[in-house]
Amino acid sequence: MQDYRFCPSCATPLVDAAVFNQVRPRCPACGFIHFRDPKVAVIAFVTYNDRLLLICRAVDPARGQWALPGGYMDAGEMPREALRRELEEEVGLDVRVGRLLEIFPMEDPDATTGNRERRGIVLAFAAEPANDDLITLQSMDDVSAAGWFTVDELPEEIAFSSTRTLIDAWISGTGVP
Repeated sequence: MQDYRFCPSCATPLVDAAVFNQVRPRCPACGFIHFRDPKVAVIAFVTYNDRLLLICRAVDPARGQWALPGGYMDAGEMPREALRRELEEEVGLDVRVGRLLEIFPMEDPDATTGNRERRGIVLAFAAEPANDDLITLQSMDDVSAAGWFTVDELPEEIAFSSTRTLIDAWISGTGVP
């Protein structure tokens, strides 16, 4: 997560200060406080005829690995609206978004220390194609491939613990439609 080094209001160097029970970058000149707001992402557990939709990531992190489709919410979007947009952008699929399945921490691995910093949350929703006659997938945006997989056909290279957790629940018959 990138921090401000200088105040965006007056350009004074920020200092770390205890503010609202947490250390935060604060401007000693004008009082500006930088709040590290979390990122919010949405992912879809889309099933159709006992198959699960997975995408192969064309970008880092986890380039070349398989994951559930989704992405970041934009300012002003609600989660279901963002998820429908992301699936249209990534695979050209119109979906009906169902119930919230789980909320996962979004962790950003630090390549130098191996530590993980929580930088947001991932909202996982159940979903299904909105039009059963049109389930042809396209690979667009940050997706290199997309496909429908049965339990026996799942790829080995699964990105993200959130995807693995939901797939494991689907295989065991607990918690995922």
